[in-house]
Amino acid sequence: MDPARLEPPGTAAAATTTRAETAPDPRRWWGLVAIALAQLMVVLDMTIVNIALPSAQADLGISDADRQWVITAYTLAFGGLLLLGGRVGDLIGRKRALIVGLAGFAAASALGGAAANLGMLLGARALQGIFAALLAPAALSLVTVTFTEPHERARAFGIYGAIAGGGSAVGLIVGGLLTQYVDWRWTLLVNAPIAALAIAGAVAFLRDRREQRETRLDVAGALLASGGLLAIVYGLSEAEQEGWTAPLVLAMFAVGLALLAAFVVVERRTEHALLPLRVLRDRNRGGALLAVGLSTIGMFGLFLFLTYYLQVIQGYSPVRTGLAFLPMTAGMMLGSVGIAARLLPRVAPRRIMVPGLVIAASALAYLTQIEVGSSYLLHVLPSLVFLGLGMGITFMPAMATATLGVAPRDAGVASATVNTAQQVGGSIGIALLNTVATSATASYLTTHGAANEVAVAIGTVHGFSVAIWYSTAFLVAAAVVAALMITARPRAAHPDAGRTPEPAEEALAAALV
Repeated sequence: MDPARLEPPGTAAAATTTRAETAPDPRRWWGLVAIALAQLMVVLDMTIVNIALPSAQADLGISDADRQWVITAYTLAFGGLLLLGGRVGDLIGRKRALIVGLAGFAAASALGGAAANLGMLLGARALQGIFAALLAPAALSLVTVTFTEPHERARAFGIYGAIAGGGSAVGLIVGGLLTQYVDWRWTLLVNAPIAALAIAGAVAFLRDRREQRETRLDVAGALLASGGLLAIVYGLSEAEQEGWTAPLVLAMFAVGLALLAAFVVVERRTEHALLPLRVLRDRNRGGALLAVGLSTIGMFGLFLFLTYYLQVIQGYSPVRTGLAFLPMTAGMMLGSVGIAARLLPRVAPRRIMVPGLVIAASALAYLTQIEVGSSYLLHVLPSLVFLGLGMGITFMPAMATATLGVAPRDAGVASATVNTAQQVGGSIGIALLNTVATSATASYLTTHGAANEVAVAIGTVHGFSVAIWYSTAFLVAAAVVAALMITARPRAAHPDAGRTPEPAEEALAAALV
């Protein structure tokens, strides 16, 4: 008798359906193009607006104290909602989350490009961050489920990582070109055609695999975490005008800490936690996340200050400013791919991270010596190259350590937590360091009693130098954390060193390329 006749009805059809769902999609590489465009748009927006900020500030009459909110509104919304965005993608489907995120991001960008005042611009930037928090985890997850064969997955993550690494450089150049030759508003409007192409590609070439999805969202956790971070960042930004001991500032700090404490309590008790606290209990993972957060606090403010130094003080054009930052990107890629990636299998992460952070801190300390008439080649270029080199050496082992040994059920949240540490660190860094810089400038001008153009320029650069010293201190603190908390062995020494990396590990390593 034919064995096939003994099968229950529908078994053959079910097997055929299963094979069809698990077979590689012949259009998967075209789908990767759509995912790459979405990732490019998110990364692009981290740098493209920086170059345009001096022009936008002059056009909309934004004060020095408020200018940092143009960057912070995006990074704070992005970082504060990133974990929730990943959960929403699990609930509604990753493809749908990607498309909704792309459409919302494009609409928010158009709103920002048409901004008539600061409030409208900040609202648009916050909306960009919200939709970026939805589409970024969806894009990463789609790479994982679309490419299941190990060799193809490695190639796909390599392409994805190259976009993530190169997008910041593209943003610097495109931001300069658009600001100088068209209008600063196009640094936001340019997202619309990119999003349109990505949506068309997602609809045509991407598919979701059928799997069990999340059924509940930790909305309370998301509101508490985002509210706490927003209160702290707002307090930092108001300290410049009100003073560090002003009732408003102290109240914001108290409210922020109370909300974050409530977030911890909620996460311990809820079944569907936004951030399961077990992810943070591992000493190495906690140390890596803290080092990443402290590093980005020190780094993000530098972009803001150096952009203003080059354009306002040195008189650089937007295009020349964008090109001036490229050596830092080159140094970062060299440190990540040429050094850290080669050492990580054989050298303990701590022994890579600590020297990297020391190199980066030394580069910032050297940059504090800039003056109004300092030479780019002698004072700025060396700092940028070695800062990028140190950060590249640091971030790859930090991110690999943050996901090492994580349970499969927590792989996604571990990846999102690393990105959250970066975005939150950037938000706090920009708010804190901008306040430090503007306060130091005001104090200098008051002390020296001069208000002419030359004195203002000298006072502004003095403020930048003081803030960069604070940045240096944060990098030193990150080095101390890495030295004391991270005890992981070289990857080759781990019992699971020969296994196939988890998708989260591959993605995080590739994202630093």
